[in-house]
Amino acid sequence: MSACDNKLKQECFRMLEDFIDALPEKEGALISVLHKAQEIFGYLPQEVQTFVAERLDVSLAKVYGVVSFYSFFTMTPKGKYPISVCMGTACYVRGAEKVLKEFQAQLGIGPGETTKDGLFSLDALRCVGACGLAPVVLIGEDVYGKDEAKDVKTLIKKYSELG
Repeated sequence: MSACDNKLKQECFRMLEDFIDALPEKEGALISVLHKAQEIFGYLPQEVQTFVAERLDVSLAKVYGVVSFYSFFTMTPKGKYPISVCMGTACYVRGAEKVLKEFQAQLGIGPGETTKDGLFSLDALRCVGACGLAPVVLIGEDVYGKDEAKDVKTLIKKYSELG
């Protein structure tokens, strides 16, 4: 779930505007502003992209181009606990595809989707750079490798209990 629900949306836009206003130079600041916007809103829907375009005096097409090009940015809301399964070569050959399929089966969602309760979202990544731990699963900032990553039911239970 986004930190900015409907009640807080105007406050979130104010926070983003304050960040933009505090920039010493707006030219060339698009990526840092988008990072801040995603940190505040949790994702980058069209209304946020439009706001950024207007405040930085750049085209909406340019903003959308950056958001859609970089895999870090997302235009869909993520779950409270975003799950990312590395599908890089080392992880793939060590069973990452099976791990991803098990997450899909347990959560009832596919990559790029979020559970109805907003608790989990699921993504497949190209490489997280932790090949020695393959297969690797990220849940939020937590990294799970090898046998831990394969114990999908335990991981889901752990985060479900955290709420």
